[in-house]
Amino acid sequence: MVDRIADIWGARTPFGRGERWPVRVDQVLAEGVAEQDVDRWVQSACVLCSNGCACDIAVKDGHMVGVRGRAMDIVNHGRLGPKGLFASWQGVDNRDRLTRPLVREGGRLVESDWDTAMGRIVERSQVLLQEKGPLSHGFYTSGQLFLEEYYALGVVGKAGIGTPHMDGNTRLCTATAAAAMKESFGADGQPGSYVDIDECDAIFLFGHNMAETQTVLWARVLDRIAGPDRPAVVCVDPRETEVARHADVHLAVRPGTNLALMHGLVRELIANGWIDEDYIAAHTLRFSDLRSAVEEWTPEAVAATCGVAAADVRRAAEIFGTSERVLSTVLQGFYQSWQATAAACQVNNLHLLRGLLGRPGCGILQMNGQPTAQNTRETGADGDLPGFRNWENPVHGKELAELWGVDELKVPHWAPPTHAAQIFRYAEQGSIGFLWISATNPAVSMPQLPRIRDILAKPELFLVVQDLFLTETAQYADVVLPAAAWGEKTGTFTNVNRTVHLSEKAVEPPGEARSDLDIFLDYSRRMGFTRLDGTPLLAWTGPEDAFRAWQECTRGRPCDYTGITYDRLRGGSGIPWPCNDEHPDGTVRLYGDRTFSTDPDYCETYGHDLLTGATVGPTAYRSMAPAGRAILKTAPYTPPPEEPSGDYPLRYTTGRTVYHFHTRTKTARAPQLNRAAPNAWVELSPADAQEHGNGEGDIVGDVAARGRITAPARIGDVREGTVFAPFHYGYWDTGGSPDGQPRAANELTLTEWDPVSKQPVFKTAAVRLEKVGPGDRPAPAPTTAASRPADPGTVPPTGGGPAAEDREEIAPVEPPAVATREERQ
Repeated sequence: MVDRIADIWGARTPFGRGERWPVRVDQVLAEGVAEQDVDRWVQSACVLCSNGCACDIAVKDGHMVGVRGRAMDIVNHGRLGPKGLFASWQGVDNRDRLTRPLVREGGRLVESDWDTAMGRIVERSQVLLQEKGPLSHGFYTSGQLFLEEYYALGVVGKAGIGTPHMDGNTRLCTATAAAAMKESFGADGQPGSYVDIDECDAIFLFGHNMAETQTVLWARVLDRIAGPDRPAVVCVDPRETEVARHADVHLAVRPGTNLALMHGLVRELIANGWIDEDYIAAHTLRFSDLRSAVEEWTPEAVAATCGVAAADVRRAAEIFGTSERVLSTVLQGFYQSWQATAAACQVNNLHLLRGLLGRPGCGILQMNGQPTAQNTRETGADGDLPGFRNWENPVHGKELAELWGVDELKVPHWAPPTHAAQIFRYAEQGSIGFLWISATNPAVSMPQLPRIRDILAKPELFLVVQDLFLTETAQYADVVLPAAAWGEKTGTFTNVNRTVHLSEKAVEPPGEARSDLDIFLDYSRRMGFTRLDGTPLLAWTGPEDAFRAWQECTRGRPCDYTGITYDRLRGGSGIPWPCNDEHPDGTVRLYGDRTFSTDPDYCETYGHDLLTGATVGPTAYRSMAPAGRAILKTAPYTPPPEEPSGDYPLRYTTGRTVYHFHTRTKTARAPQLNRAAPNAWVELSPADAQEHGNGEGDIVGDVAARGRITAPARIGDVREGTVFAPFHYGYWDTGGSPDGQPRAANELTLTEWDPVSKQPVFKTAAVRLEKVGPGDRPAPAPTTAASRPADPGTVPPTGGGPAAEDREEIAPVEPPAVATREERQ
């Protein structure tokens, strides 16, 4: 196999519009293992981005020893990206794994047993429920568990305890994707499909560095670009990413100005008559409001606010307005920026204005960043009501109470679900005294990290952490529960374009580690949660029981799973929901019938004011008589809350690199990936570097009002006036805490969120640079993608080297020897 560290996307297999994407099977095995040595191959799908690439796990002598892509799968046609090839198995088959529960004794974590650990959790939970009630409990989960596990957690939280304080780290990632689709279409769920890449004439990527965040999907785009009828490409990103390098138009906007740009594009479509007036009249509402809102945003006004050329705005709008088939994708550059939901809704508006939905090549992918983010939202583990039900609709709350066999008043549908930032605020204030965190690492991923560390360290907070490794967050816990990983349990998950895959158990988990589903079921049993008839609230014995229960929860809802079974998922490809009697083979695209999920009795939300976040409410919503029509919504543009100033003259933004996922708990344990991006860096433009006296590799301090980070400088292709930092790097592999050398990008981000999606604003802050000292080598940033140096000759190229299973490169963390909470403060 070629070096897939240096050659991220692999060999090209060009194809033309309407043709099937050619198969290319990617495979990697541990050093010394040949294909004939593999004992068995076990069906799964990769969980190291949101693409959901189907794969088979190679098993030898009870260990995972490699992976290969599944050729027949509709998602990846056999391909895998670097993270899937190396970290999927090496990232969990690692001697750093937690193998026994840990409990805090004398201020330190020590190994214990399950009865002791669960006993402490149950005792504290019961005391708080008796003394303070269900609002004393909070749950913060992930986008990386399986559907069945999320649903169990959702039922426990809503029908067992009755708390609205539930969310997932999908709030940090793609809550805006769900919010934008709810506001425009009435319900969550991607309208488009990956196969629209095969059919489109133009592809727009709004704040979406697909080349690094979904490498296999970008390979599909590259193969279309290399084919006989290349689609036009438009990129919106302040950095010159690989997407931008292939773009016909690159709009390098100032961070925080996305809505102004989108208003300009919408205005150009209307002003030039590039709209479908019949479609608008028959299938949308509030066109006149939208037209009035965008009227001031001429290309020149957009240029002045966003820092892009007016001619580029016109050209981008012309491509959208005159192409027969357009696919749009959206990700963190919009979702984590200022006025996130309003900007993302404009992508929906562009497609609605032209009627470009529900047919080949015409789609929207409001992307996810995590593999199972869609399931977090579907099952209610993010606080929403399961099955895309509406918390303001009393009928929907009653449906769930009847399904779960509990009192209607038990299910928290009397107020909006509590978002992640508010959960941590309640923990800070003391009203939440019990916080259960599963499979996520807020001590690195949340904004304004000094504050988050203080909250986690509060002695009044009883903290449960359920994870694979002793993360930065786990080191603050009162109880740490060792969880089984991918490949060590069975379950399903749903990718960005609604495709459901089955991941089978390949090997046993290490030591006493248990699946997340088993842990949640054990907690429910020990707490004595029951239905009104006295039977257990969760009487499931395994994941297939949980899946069947979930099917009933989705019956008749937009995400209908009733036609999907484990047997149908075995041996073949994934199936996109809705899948039921009406759609027995699943549904490739939504809204082909031009009927949206906006009926007041069916919709997932009654909507919000996109500027303030105020709810529209059932009365005002019903008065619009949506009748299955989409809603064209927007808000006035306002500047970001923190703009450059004399003290902090530069814009600060964060993002990802192709070789790591989230806080590196898996990817840094894959030697190939860790060698490619071993440490943090900050990116400066050549002009800013010259102005501040910085060279490649010099150690610089990024300073904001909230803190500082110190890292080597990469002089790269980021827009002038903007500083970029990758958010993956925490402290688990450098002693566990900043200790005077902070490198986590979120030390500097601010506690601010979108008023509708409640997604934190990671992309806009103000900083200044301070030169700490000269560097003796180039920055440890990759040279293969957006972080490549502006002057390539100054830095050695990134390469993978031998694809060896060398676990010795990462020193193991010793779980029992962690500092007390007081020491960690």
